[in-house]
Amino acid sequence: MTLPVCVILNLDPSVDTWDLLSPLISLWINRFYIYLGFAVSISLWICLQIVIKTQDRNLQEKSVPKAPQNLMTNGYVSLQEKDIFVSGVKIFYGSQTGTAKGFATVLAEAVMSLDLPVAIINLKEYDPDDHLIEEVTSKNVCVFLVATYTDGRPTESAEWFCKWLEEASSDFRFGKSYLKGMRYAVFGLGNSAYSSHFNKVGKNVDKWLWMLGARRVMSRGEGDCDVVKSKHGSIEADFRAWKTKVISRLQALQKGERKKYCGGHCKKGKCESHQHGSEEREEGSHEQDELHHRDTEEEEPFESSSEEEFGGEDRQSLNSIVDVEDLGKIMDHVKKEKREKEQQEEKSGLFRNMGRNEDGERRAMITPALREALTKQGYQLIGSHSGVKLCRWTKSMLRGRGGCYKHTFYGIESHRCMETTPSLACANKCVFCWRHHTNPVGTEWRWKMDQPEMILKEAVENHQNMIKQFKAGSFSLYSAGVPGVKAERFEEGMTVKHCALSLVGEPIMYPEINRFLKLLHQCKISSFLVTNAQFPVEIRNLEPVTQLYVSVDASTKESLKKIDRPLFKDFWQRFLDSLKALAAKQQRTVYRLTLVKAWNVDELQAYAQLVFLGNPDFIEVKGVTYCGESSASSLTMAHVPWHEEVVQFVRELVDLIPDYEIACEHEHSNCLLIAHKKFKIGGEWWTWIDYNRFQELIQEYEDSGGSKTFSAKDYMARTPHWALFGANERGFDPKDTRHQRKNKSKAISGC
Repeated sequence: MTLPVCVILNLDPSVDTWDLLSPLISLWINRFYIYLGFAVSISLWICLQIVIKTQDRNLQEKSVPKAPQNLMTNGYVSLQEKDIFVSGVKIFYGSQTGTAKGFATVLAEAVMSLDLPVAIINLKEYDPDDHLIEEVTSKNVCVFLVATYTDGRPTESAEWFCKWLEEASSDFRFGKSYLKGMRYAVFGLGNSAYSSHFNKVGKNVDKWLWMLGARRVMSRGEGDCDVVKSKHGSIEADFRAWKTKVISRLQALQKGERKKYCGGHCKKGKCESHQHGSEEREEGSHEQDELHHRDTEEEEPFESSSEEEFGGEDRQSLNSIVDVEDLGKIMDHVKKEKREKEQQEEKSGLFRNMGRNEDGERRAMITPALREALTKQGYQLIGSHSGVKLCRWTKSMLRGRGGCYKHTFYGIESHRCMETTPSLACANKCVFCWRHHTNPVGTEWRWKMDQPEMILKEAVENHQNMIKQFKAGSFSLYSAGVPGVKAERFEEGMTVKHCALSLVGEPIMYPEINRFLKLLHQCKISSFLVTNAQFPVEIRNLEPVTQLYVSVDASTKESLKKIDRPLFKDFWQRFLDSLKALAAKQQRTVYRLTLVKAWNVDELQAYAQLVFLGNPDFIEVKGVTYCGESSASSLTMAHVPWHEEVVQFVRELVDLIPDYEIACEHEHSNCLLIAHKKFKIGGEWWTWIDYNRFQELIQEYEDSGGSKTFSAKDYMARTPHWALFGANERGFDPKDTRHQRKNKSKAISGC
């Protein structure tokens, strides 16, 4: 007998429970189908996602250029290994009225549309000496927007950059491959109404960058403010047309496209004789293209198609001009063996890498153009690298007036002092250089060398000839309106007693400086040699001199670089080593501090440390001399400290160096002397020099072959009262009754 379901479940048949349980029971019975449905749904979703991702990947692969097989990984291009042809664009501008700055902003917006990083840089705030070399490996494209200002000069904001670029392009220490790898483009802003100076700055920047090895990515653009002559109707339209070309070129560079290098036989580097992308460069002489008389920069190549095409030794500049600062031509491959042979000979004592002409002879330091310029400045040139000039204090003392501060400090007779140098070249480009950086520069001797006997003989003769022009009643003197030369001073002045080797340049660079000094002493002429503290080895090897100066123009690495602008890359270590070498000298030594207001007058503690390092006998502290406006220097009268400021600096410095005191003062030269206390005997200062005694001591030294030495105290003399700090005479000899006792707080006289 079959029981009802309600009985089986032991439920009350009166309760409608089936309606509650029947769905659950149905689900349980059909659970397999439910699981299957879920599995199918998930499978379909997964398949759909795979299809979507596959489509996306195919779209990406279509937008990316085909990569080499070794860059492929599971069908994807590795972004880390993908070649980057342009990492960004830097836009440099030099603007006076704001036009170039506005163009820079417009160009930057266009570049950003290419998804390239872009930076806008004011050339006034850019230090090319520190940062321009970084562009060699940065893969940036550097765009220069530069305006030409009055008389073809750069704008104020771009003046220093252009000056640095010009000097570097003709400076042997940079070389013709210094910026090899850098890519650039130039747009110049000018006005063709000034035909002789139209876009001169843009042309020069383009040329100087190329001379340093940088690669032009496209031809120079020229904007013309003259709407009549402007190629596109206005300077703005000129720029827009050039900007379009720049953007197109950047797009090509992003894809790795490069233009063909041209040998210079076609205009603007567009060579039609080669197919695009060729890896070969036509070797050709640029000199054969002189018929075109175009600007050098327009005949130069666009971007090279290979790194080898811009080898520093193969690369030649167009219409190269050998300047006095360009101390050697780029040697051809044929001359390499000859140069290597010269270097082997130099190991036996000669200087390295001597510049030579085509006949293998060393070059003259003084070129015809430099000789003409120096002669106009009053220099009497000697041979190929030396010079002599009459100091204004020599003229002053001939007329019975005051002498220079060396007369006050050390007893030099200014009218008997010959100011000369055996080397017009220097290893620094100091901002206060009174030659305004027209003298040649170098880090070693690379020129023809004259013999010291000839230099001294002609130096004395030229000095005497200049003294003769001051003979009372002479036509030249009378016409110049400078009468009053004292007869006794004139007769004394004809005999040279002192030689100041501080005219200009770096005399210690002269290879025969020791022989020259010996000749001076044999003629009973005292020697005062000044060096810029960049040649420590030469200082150590220097024979005794009457007084050895080292210029200490700054006390920190940063300020020394800013003020002296040395050529040596290791200038700071050379500077410190020179001071250490000075400490080992037994004769009189001097630190010469030149104070430049707002630049180095706040470095007292650092100066004190340098004093302890070199332990000089004396420290001359002098306010910088302003020698007039110069495009090579930003020095102005605002940088000349007041005499009271120099005095305050000296007082504070002396407080930090307990072995020293203030000894003498020469207010007219804005100069004070700090002396070591060993020269203060019995309460009296002995800073002057017994010149006769020095000549006796140097003769004994020579006779003994250098074994019999002597010290600074062996030839000192008592300092007169009028020369002392705080004296009423302020450093002028009271016997010189006709000197001008003007209280010049800002002394701009030079000595």
